[in-house]
Amino acid sequence: MIMQCQDVWREISNYIDGNVAPSLLAELEEHLAHCRHCAAILDSTHNILVLVADEKTFNLPMGYSERLHERLSGEISGIK
Repeated sequence: MIMQCQDVWREISNYIDGNVAPSLLAELEEHLAHCRHCAAILDSTHNILVLVADEKTFNLPMGYSERLHERLSGEISGIK
């Protein structure tokens, strides 16, 4: 069976944590070696985890949270 992108996305966090069965690991790595989109998602997910784990904090601009929530609500509405 050829692994599809959706299969990879479901396993990204397990892959990063090293909690993937050896047989699945080989399939994931094969897919990631040839799929630029999934490789970018893996890289982005890893970068987010590094940023979240960083103990540095920074202040967001005034109103950022509200604008983010509005935009996300609009994105979600567009999906339905």
